[in-house]
Amino acid sequence: MSSIEQFADRGVVVTGAGSGIGRATALEFASRGAKVLVADLNADGAAAVVVEIEAAGGTAVAVAGDLSEQKVVDEVVDTAVQTFGGIAVLVNNAGIMDSMSALADVGDAEWERLLRVNLTAPFLLTRAVLPHMLAAGHGSIVFTASEASLRGSAAGAAYTAAKHGVVGLTRSLAVMYRNKGIRANAIAPGGTITNIQVTADPEALGPQVLGSYMGNIGHPAPAHTQAAAIVFLASDAASNINGAVLPVDNGWGAV
Repeated sequence: MSSIEQFADRGVVVTGAGSGIGRATALEFASRGAKVLVADLNADGAAAVVVEIEAAGGTAVAVAGDLSEQKVVDEVVDTAVQTFGGIAVLVNNAGIMDSMSALADVGDAEWERLLRVNLTAPFLLTRAVLPHMLAAGHGSIVFTASEASLRGSAAGAAYTAAKHGVVGLTRSLAVMYRNKGIRANAIAPGGTITNIQVTADPEALGPQVLGSYMGNIGHPAPAHTQAAAIVFLASDAASNINGAVLPVDNGWGAV
């Protein structure tokens, strides 16, 4: 089977797929024959990606909503199963950035929202998808972690804690389900060109401390470089890779 056909007729769910890394990932899977569910909070963005995929001859459907809500999670899974016949790949990519705050400056609302979107939402969706993958006897789950999931100098306290949690979730899945035909891996992106906005007070402790480390980020990469890593980890070529966290950071973590 050629690389263009390796995901032929496989159902793939990509979250945060209305823009940035998620959009690039949805397009890449579709170009390789996958049937893609485009999930995003932004309905217009999700619909636009579906149009792109269909214009290129692919198959896609959109579901819009907040994936930290169980009803939206249920809609995503039900739509994918009913439309595609199953879910072979789940990409937990959706996420939001914090204000780069040090722990003492993090408010309850920011903390709870960051964990809800960046950690609880992928937990909810993965839990809902797993029964279908287990019934099929196979499946691949890829998380978008972060450079901040590997150390403490790449984001604020809330984002860092949430992304460290994503790594723990990835590794737990890999161990628990490796004999069930299911793999779980993550990428840890470095600087990437997306539309994620960061609102930070430059006079606050967090941004002041982190500023000295952010100079090592290098040149931000286009989103398709992250998508390529996600698609590889989901592919049969990575069939013996399980529980891995792959930095895709242009050597930022090596500095």
